[in-house]
Amino acid sequence: MKEQILEAIERFDTIIIHRHVRPDPDAYGSQVGLAEILKESYPKKSIYVVGKEEESLSFLKTMDTVTDDMYEGALVIVCDTANKERICDNRYHLGSLLIKIDHHPNEDPYGDILWVNTNASSASEMIYEFYLYGKDKGLTLNQEGARLIYAGIVGDTGRFLFPSTNVHTFKYAGELVEYGFDFTSIYENLYTTKVNVAHLSGYVLQNFTLSPNGVGSMVIKKDILGKYNVTPSVASGLVGSLGSISGIKAWVFFVEEEDQIRVRLRSKGPVINKIAAKYRGGGHPMAAGASIYSWEEAEEVMADLEQLCDPIER
Repeated sequence: MKEQILEAIERFDTIIIHRHVRPDPDAYGSQVGLAEILKESYPKKSIYVVGKEEESLSFLKTMDTVTDDMYEGALVIVCDTANKERICDNRYHLGSLLIKIDHHPNEDPYGDILWVNTNASSASEMIYEFYLYGKDKGLTLNQEGARLIYAGIVGDTGRFLFPSTNVHTFKYAGELVEYGFDFTSIYENLYTTKVNVAHLSGYVLQNFTLSPNGVGSMVIKKDILGKYNVTPSVASGLVGSLGSISGIKAWVFFVEEEDQIRVRLRSKGPVINKIAAKYRGGGHPMAAGASIYSWEEAEEVMADLEQLCDPIER
């Protein structure tokens, strides 16, 4: 797959790179990290990154402005996105060739060329492996690219604490740090907590529910977002705060947005990404997301989680 991707990159003069909606550091890291590699390696090519801006990740990079006509004859690459519905900017299909690079289960095998590795800690780790494959074939990695890839790996491994972290992850992180970027600033930007977010975190710990089956849940409606002056993305980022609760098996955050309810699912054992897929989402077996459009659907999600965690049902 790496060779096919490299050959495709060399054939096209315009390359447009997408990632998933509601991006996390790995979405940015893999998307823009790959763009930096390609810009450095092929200075005569036109390389663009597209998608809705995420304010909390603006310290990593900002997106380009791309018009519809720029997709004509272009290569389109989608990073870190399991299914078509989660691709940010639905113009991804306007190009001449579509490549999928992802580390989630390949339940929606879209694209003309697919490189999916569920053993990788992150899509950013895969981008670094792609560079390693091609560094003797013309690929070059600069300091900025290394910074972005490192940030993506840090974000998707929870600072190397999640089970997806492996020996390759540590090896690659060490090699990336050698590029000399300020990695401490990455941690400061990703993990420094503002006072209002800390207050919301306290609200979460005081108001979450835990069922006898070990299912945790937290509902954050628009009035709570307004009270604490936080965005839905920031509120959703607190989903990990329930992971250390004794007796919890799986848990969900419901965060109300203007046009939908964001669903963030986490687990310590039961496989939850099939539930996410049922509600227009996807992800990893222990970490997934979805979108619902009513509080009645939220009750259905909870019922599915209860059934999943019920020791009799299992």
